[in-house]
Amino acid sequence: MDRRSRARELAMQALFQLDVQGEMALVDLRSFFIESGEDDMTRQMAEDWALGTWKNLAVCDEMIQKAAIRWELSRLSSVDRCILRLAVYQLRLCPDIPGKVILNEAIELAKKFSGDQSPRFVNGVLDAIHKILRPDSARGKP
Repeated sequence: MDRRSRARELAMQALFQLDVQGEMALVDLRSFFIESGEDDMTRQMAEDWALGTWKNLAVCDEMIQKAAIRWELSRLSSVDRCILRLAVYQLRLCPDIPGKVILNEAIELAKKFSGDQSPRFVNGVLDAIHKILRPDSARGKP
């Protein structure tokens, strides 16, 4: 697994902790990343993405809610919610990462950590958001 993929995995796991425990989990987040045993670059990416997502949670959740037609955010599994939040954050605020890479990585996280229907669901929601946030790249234009 490459560094960016591993960093996404760690960021999603950190977001899961924050989703379940709330703000109090922020205190232990750095320890979580250090205990992961990853190199400094991977840990730093994971921490930046997790904290960036958490700071932009309201905007990310609003976009997910609009794209997840007939689904309340609270009804989504916590894992799916965290995968979607991370991907939306990256689509919005990490222009150096290609949109298709973000979508593919999110689908892989859903395959690894969530249920059988999750990869399809994650793909559908993120595809809709991708078309809004990055319309040119969603249509295959540079």
